[in-house]
Amino acid sequence: MVSQDGGSVAAEKLEKVVIRFAGDSGDGMQLTGDRFTHEAAAFGNDLATQPNFPAEIRAPQGTLPGVSSFQIQIADYDILTAGDQPDVLVAMNPAALKANLAELPRGATVIVNTDEFTKRNLTKVGYAADPLADDTLSDFVVHRVPMTSLTLGATEPTGVGKKDGQRAKNMFALGLLSWMYGRPIGGTEQFMREKFAAKPDIAEANILAFRTGWNYGETTEAFATTYEVAPATLPAGTYRQITGNTALAYGIVAAGQLSGLQVFLGTYPITPASDILHELSKHKNFGVTTFQAEDEIAGIGAALGASLGGALGVTSTSGPGLALKSETIGLAVMTELPLLIVDVQRGGPSTGLPTKTEQADLLQAMYGRNGESPVAILAPRSPADCFATAVEAARIALVYRTPVLLLSDGAIANGSEPWSIPNVTELERIDPGFEAGAGQDDSAGSENGAAEPFLPYARDPETLARPLAVPGTRGLAHRIGGLEKADGTGNISYDPVNHELMVRIRKAKIDGIAVPDLEVDDPGSQAELLLIGWGSSYGPIGEAVRRARRRGVPVAQAHLRNLNPLPANTGGVLRRYRTVVAPEMNGGQLAMLLRARYLVDVQPWTKIAGTAFSAQELVGVIDAALDGSLAELENDKAFAARAQATYRTAGGK
Repeated sequence: MVSQDGGSVAAEKLEKVVIRFAGDSGDGMQLTGDRFTHEAAAFGNDLATQPNFPAEIRAPQGTLPGVSSFQIQIADYDILTAGDQPDVLVAMNPAALKANLAELPRGATVIVNTDEFTKRNLTKVGYAADPLADDTLSDFVVHRVPMTSLTLGATEPTGVGKKDGQRAKNMFALGLLSWMYGRPIGGTEQFMREKFAAKPDIAEANILAFRTGWNYGETTEAFATTYEVAPATLPAGTYRQITGNTALAYGIVAAGQLSGLQVFLGTYPITPASDILHELSKHKNFGVTTFQAEDEIAGIGAALGASLGGALGVTSTSGPGLALKSETIGLAVMTELPLLIVDVQRGGPSTGLPTKTEQADLLQAMYGRNGESPVAILAPRSPADCFATAVEAARIALVYRTPVLLLSDGAIANGSEPWSIPNVTELERIDPGFEAGAGQDDSAGSENGAAEPFLPYARDPETLARPLAVPGTRGLAHRIGGLEKADGTGNISYDPVNHELMVRIRKAKIDGIAVPDLEVDDPGSQAELLLIGWGSSYGPIGEAVRRARRRGVPVAQAHLRNLNPLPANTGGVLRRYRTVVAPEMNGGQLAMLLRARYLVDVQPWTKIAGTAFSAQELVGVIDAALDGSLAELENDKAFAARAQATYRTAGGK
């Protein structure tokens, strides 16, 4: 490759690279990362992303709590995570540098916006001296780029003000990284023209900043190397980049089309689930109605009412909202109505860490209602898997007449990866199975000529599902409510024998849901260690298992999508292995359930930090499990917490 000044630039081929854009929450890091992701997807790389942004709407500018970042891994082969540590960090200010420096491996590339390294900004984050002028960054390859001033110079001809010009510096960074990694530029320029169609001067300013960043890389002598990451070889199909929340919304729309039902979303905005509402609101043409209620309880109440009225009722929330919805979920269990509840888990308890990920709600989903109130529970394993999981959850809800809880989490919801768009004609139809009614002849029915009464709690002998009759269907009048039902008739009943019968029938219905067997990845059946997970732990577990196998260590992996009921072969799978470990981003909830159900010594490995597992972290878990030290290491976490609390109580700092 030859630069514009006649010098040559070497091109280095890479299998993969991990890039992190970091800056102030107003610096547009999420947009920058998203645009780089789109271009990587269009180029054909396999990719995975993980955004990280503050909980505050607008944290103080230039402070550590206000740092926003976006990490992407691109590769020429199939990958499972957004990467452990960034190979490249783009730091737009001192806060971004300080917040991310500890995660950089030695030799990483650091690109900094030197214009923001002022004494005032350094003081804000506790830097006594400029880290660009001492040996703080001596372990890294550092590129000092005056992004703000170069951007202002580039945007001056458009006539935009200084403030708007400065805002375009994220596009300068995007242009520079696009040059470094050979990304196409046409898509980003077109995106800017469309995004700012009503403000053409702003669009032009951003495009000029983007081109200036590209040209800076092309003409400066500071960058002696560009990098090539070839397209990945993926299964044949049409792909697009998709986030978990978008895939969930598409799955819900598809379920409505496959069942022939109107979709009704009753919800209340809550991070990180709100994007499901935002996306579904765009699809009225597919028979989708969205209702932003005044609170969580009203949202699920409206959704349950829609289900009673013959629609596919859906509600979305996160952990605190799930707690508020619990009584209405119990009502849905009692009335045996289909209802889809999407819980995008986040750090808790209470309002917790709204923008951080956790797998904290499994036990709440299983047992967080009064009385015996079993529901079906599913969990997608990745952003792309959200589509199929949503369709399957809706299918179970309609076929078995039950609420279904779908447990996503923040890492899945906001992360993205390539999604192979399915052929909708090949998707299995969903028959809601509504009762047809008595027709026109009112005398049809029993031998004495009276109409035979509709029994709303009669049962399908295979599924134990009760019949569904849309209110107003001729001949199918019945009453429904929240008090215990008499078997068959659905009349109010306080009979102890009937109550026990109905409770056990409802449980048997959930237990009898047909779910696929648990698949085990154990080449050669040589492993004595099994890692079992659920939800977003799939990627880190899978990558850790790959790394262990490359070292010649046999490790098996299994992943649960269906959490209630569990696959019928789960107990048999667990008993095949000498050691079973369940890594979870909680206090060990799945491990406890498996131990109680199957009496197998499932060892938990827990993380409650608001961050996902890294693959390398789980490689260490594999080694500890094999040498017998894992249980001690897990117990040390509780000991360390108590010791720290005691130390502080005694006057320590």
